[in-house]
Amino acid sequence: MRVAVLATDGVEQVELDQPWQTLVEAGAEPELVSQESGTITAYDHIDKADTKKVDVALAAADPEAYGGLVLPGGVINGDFLRADADAVAFVKAFIDAGKPVAAICHAPWVLAEADVVRGRRMTSWPSLQTDLRNAGAQWVDEEVVVDGNLITSRKPDDLDAFGAAIVERFATG
Repeated sequence: MRVAVLATDGVEQVELDQPWQTLVEAGAEPELVSQESGTITAYDHIDKADTKKVDVALAAADPEAYGGLVLPGGVINGDFLRADADAVAFVKAFIDAGKPVAAICHAPWVLAEADVVRGRRMTSWPSLQTDLRNAGAQWVDEEVVVDGNLITSRKPDDLDAFGAAIVERFATG
């Protein structure tokens, strides 16, 4: 299965790297999709970390070509992506098609902006709970929440559970 991983500058490196490796180990083919071609800069909290090569620019990425979507976290990443109408539309296309979508940490901001969280049970980094509740979600403080084809998780400490949920849901989704 080809899996889109949507990220931009400011993505939390561990929340990009660990799910990516989990996908590879499960036999999936992740592709880094970003707003522009070239590279993005990952972060370790507030410190710059590695640069990552973009596989597909958002304008050339077709949601129909992917079996699922992973949205890694990072404050900057989530904030920049939710402000980009094309990124929001890309995310909404996966939800509308019933494809599995996994979001961790600050990435659920993009889901709220896409107006796809209403009536959904989900989690995130704790500071997003008011935003998600205001968007109609039932926010809970759990390491991973699976609501249909939507998988959400809170933080890097939850990555093992997040990865296991991704593998299970993407294999059946």
